[in-house]
Amino acid sequence: MRHVRIFEGYEEMMLSYQTVSGESTGEYTEKRSRFIGSLVHVSSEEEALAFIEEKRKKYWDARHNCYAYILAGGEGLSRFSDDGEPSGTAGKPMLEVLNGANLADVCLVVTRYFGGTLLGTGGLVRAYTAAAEEAAAAAVRITMARGMRLIIRAEYTDAGKLQYLFAKEEAKVLFSDYTDRVAYTLIVPTERKNALVKAAVEATAGRAVITEEEEEYYSPDA
Repeated sequence: MRHVRIFEGYEEMMLSYQTVSGESTGEYTEKRSRFIGSLVHVSSEEEALAFIEEKRKKYWDARHNCYAYILAGGEGLSRFSDDGEPSGTAGKPMLEVLNGANLADVCLVVTRYFGGTLLGTGGLVRAYTAAAEEAAAAAVRITMARGMRLIIRAEYTDAGKLQYLFAKEEAKVLFSDYTDRVAYTLIVPTERKNALVKAAVEATAGRAVITEEEEEYYSPDA
């Protein structure tokens, strides 16, 4: 059974959170039961479901393929599944590992090969948690921040002033277009947007034309 809820820490995550790059794995063994954790970046629920299906096909002979995933978009959707394990012993502990690591836009699958000995509820929680933590520890993390995308069109004589302001307000220039005027498409941290817009207008004596595009998550360091 799959469960849906707004994941813990979503309000605190509004300005920034962490995701992962690519896929990472980790393993844990308990009384000959083998637990394989697989963690990957996803940008939609469709991608998460596709990853879960991929692991089910890869580990078709495993007893369980439990999962948990968190998406940063919308209202912070999260889902998890025990995939036949006793309720609360697999998917929920895995989700708590992701929450504790402040990760979003990720999907985690923990595959279990049964070793012949029952572990009990406490042993299962410990094992699924450990496999999830191993996969998370092996991941390459990327910080994502909420920013506003802007287009600023200005005279060439104002380009130097604007570039100074971009650096000061930690704006990331995505690309520049040079025609009769210069046009910068950039993204600036949401909390710095108003300061940048005000400073750009003042620095160019009102010559800059500023268009707000959309708010989105982006990687400041990429």
